[in-house]
Amino acid sequence: MDLETVADELYGLRPDEFTAARDRHAAQAREDGDRALAEQIKGLRRPSLAAWASNLLVREQPGEVEPLVQLGEGLRQAHRGLDGERLRELSRQQHALIHALASQAARLAEEAGHPLGEGARREIEQTLHTVLADERAARAWASGRLTKALSGATGFDVVAAAPPRRAPAKPTTGGRDERAGERRRQKLAEARRDAAEAERRLRDREKEAAAADRAAEQAGKRTEELERRLEELARERERTEERHRGARAEEHEARDRARAAERAVREAAGRAGTAAALVERLTGERRDHRGAEGGDG
Repeated sequence: MDLETVADELYGLRPDEFTAARDRHAAQAREDGDRALAEQIKGLRRPSLAAWASNLLVREQPGEVEPLVQLGEGLRQAHRGLDGERLRELSRQQHALIHALASQAARLAEEAGHPLGEGARREIEQTLHTVLADERAARAWASGRLTKALSGATGFDVVAAAPPRRAPAKPTTGGRDERAGERRRQKLAEARRDAAEAERRLRDREKEAAAADRAAEQAGKRTEELERRLEELARERERTEERHRGARAEEHEARDRARAAERAVREAAGRAGTAAALVERLTGERRDHRGAEGGDG
């Protein structure tokens, strides 16, 4: 047993199966004498519903991983090169691909018995946007072991919403060099506007993502606390049921003893009545005998 194998297995399970399976593996590692591995396994966090659905998509549809990763590389290159035309074209592909992948993840989750709400669906889309914007996020997503939705940079939406490029003003003087210079200046100005707007949106998304992360962390802690409480209640129920079975057995035994005692009482009463009748009969006969002797004298 090793951590990689255990983690790969656990993050392929449904969320409601994760904790019990993790605890079994940790207990097995302790029994095997590997306390360090047991602690590492115990530290694996159960994925949120959105993270689980994202992992499910990667595991069930591995052919969808590479197209998104490649699109992200193209978007990042175009963004660094300030290639507005390329960015707009890739952005259109981005929206279509993210919508399709989020729909697939929702379908797979529903087929697995965990339909997604609107909030989880948005978290999946946010994760896919982050995959496009961040190479490290792409590697984490492709591993199929996310514990929570990815957040941070949320893609290049600003490119799709950017205003169309204005046609350069017709020069009144100068030749070809002057027109080329004007086009370069306009392209640079437009790229700077796009970059400034992208930065503003990025900061807004990072704030939203940070707030969502805090909320998800708190929800995760509450979930784990409730899971522990449920496990305690289950153990308490087992103990109570065992005591109840013992009490019922004692009750049956006591009732059996009571019925046996009642039978014994009835039998003793019958014997006592018989004995009393015998005594009475014998006593009456002796009295008659003595009376007869007195009369003769």
